[in-house]
Parts: sequence; structure tokens; C-alpha cells
Amino acid sequence: MDDIERIAVHDATDRQRGDVVNRLTDRVAVVTGAASGIGAATAKRLATEGACVVLADIAESGNELAARLRGEGRRAEFVVCDVSREQDWDALRERVHELFGSLDVLCSNASRQRAAAAHELSRHDWDQGLAVNLTPLFLGVRTFLDDLRARHGSVIAISSVHAHFGLPGQPGYAAAKGGLTALVRQLAVEYGSEHVRVNAILPGPILTPVWDDIDEADRQRSAAATALRRLGDPDEVAAAVAFLASSDASYITGAELVVDGGWSVHKESR
Repeated sequence: MDDIERIAVHDATDRQRGDVVNRLTDRVAVVTGAASGIGAATAKRLATEGACVVLADIAESGNELAARLRGEGRRAEFVVCDVSREQDWDALRERVHELFGSLDVLCSNASRQRAAAAHELSRHDWDQGLAVNLTPLFLGVRTFLDDLRARHGSVIAISSVHAHFGLPGQPGYAAAKGGLTALVRQLAVEYGSEHVRVNAILPGPILTPVWDDIDEADRQRSAAATALRRLGDPDEVAAAVAFLASSDASYITGAELVVDGGWSVHKESR
């Protein structure tokens, strides 16, 4: 086992041993894109901390995850939701109210990534990227604003380090994520006086299903580009979401919490 693998195993063991506190008991949370990856890890973490969680996704596998959480004694339900469609948000709001009452936490996580240079990116793919990566935060806050105001709620948008760094073949994704972080700041200003907190999390290289088609050599290069010399785990992003959703972050709004293992600060050029 090399040093990078040993550190990763050590860190994973520490996370498994960590005690999860019940900071979110009886709060109601919606997580979009909750069927896999960061969204699934977030739904599990919020439910483990005591929240009633509604998993929203177009993938039916979200229903299986909700069932597993209920089997563990958690309160979780799945709702089919295309976050780019305004009518789906209206239906989601009705279902949340029917199931659990008012919303406390909105985690806008659904994502779509189409790799192509600007001259190769179709207008359809550009529009779809904005529709899935950027617009849902606007739709979600507008849909649940009355609840968020009444409950002094917390909104967490899952952005990306792409919001601040250019990587080849990612103009659409970077534009959407950059817009997302700007919108987070604006919403924090708009609704801060009403005690609604809005923050962004910027993950770096996190080992989600997006990496399934990336070979081991490229994974190792990405890991080596971080200060911690490893890829991140979705649970590590979920822990950051739980923090921002909780009262532990009661004086934090308009912030960008980078969860990238030091990818954005690690450079080897001289």
C-alpha cells in the first residue's frame, strides 16, 4: 500500500468512527438529484441527523434509497421531479406539505455535465446545462420561499470548483456553476433580513458515478493534483451540507465552502 492509499484508508476509517449528532431533528429537507452521488450521500446524512428528507430526482433508484432509509428507522420519501420544470416544483411543494409540513432545508444538488469545447457545444446542450445546473436554485427558492421565511430556513446549493477555475471542455458547466455561486450571494442578500440563509458548497474531485468512465491513470492524476493526494468521498460533501443546514452555521450566509481536498490551492509550478 503506497502513502496515498494509506492516507485515504486512514481518513475513511476516521469518518466511519465519527459520531453523527442529531442537529436536524424534526426539520424537513428537500434534496434534489438525490438518487446517487453527492445527493444520495446528503439525503442519508440529513436523515441520519434526524431530518425528514424528501429525495427528489428523475431516477427511480431514489425510491430504493428512500425505502432503505425508512428501513433504518429514518423518515424519507421519494418524489419524481424534473428540476428544470416549474410544474414539477409546484408538485414537489404540494407533496412536501402533504408528507411533512413546511420546509426547513433546501439542498439544490441536481447536475448535468456535458464536456465539449464552446465551438462544439450545441445550443441544446448549453440550454440544458443552465436548466439543470442553475435555474433550479431560482425555481426552488421561489417555490419554497414562504416556508423558508416562516421557518428561518437554510438553502445550500452544490456548485463546483469549476465556478472559479477553467478546465478544458467545460464552458457550459463552468458558466452554470459560476452563475450559481453569484445567485447564492444575491439570494443571501435578498432574504438575509428574513433570516433565510443561502450558501454554496464547491466540491472538487469527488468520487461519484461521473467517474465511472474515467480510467485509473486519470483518477490518480486528479488525486495527485490535490493537497491531500486523494479523491474525495460524497459523504465528505454531505457532512458540509449538514453543517450549513444546522444551527451550527447560524451566522453563515452568502458563503462558498470549498470541499476539494486542497485541489484549488495545490500548485507545483515554481
